[in-house]
Amino acid sequence: MFNKRGGKVKLQFIVAPLSEFEHVDKGDALYGMELALSLEKLVNEKLLNLHNVASKNGDVHLADFIESDFLTEQVEAIKKISEYVAQLRRVGKGHGTWHFNQMLLEQ
Repeated sequence: MFNKRGGKVKLQFIVAPLSEFEHVDKGDALYGMELALSLEKLVNEKLLNLHNVASKNGDVHLADFIESDFLTEQVEAIKKISEYVAQLRRVGKGHGTWHFNQMLLEQ
């Protein structure tokens, strides 16, 4: 290829940077959702531990606050993400992931 002034344009491949979230077998979407699910489960576990400490020490207000504001929401998030993980396992990586993304965009 030549540009207008007579020089040559040499095109080279651009390699994608390495990411700690890439997984060759599972694909990026499934691996990312599995990481998100494990993080949500960890947060839920820590909230349950805090709730137990509040209950043991007789702090009913903190225990109620954690139950009403956090635990219900956390369980719903875990259920939603685990459904996403199951869907991504079924569709596989590649074109199935694209359809999954389109489904998420419509929500």
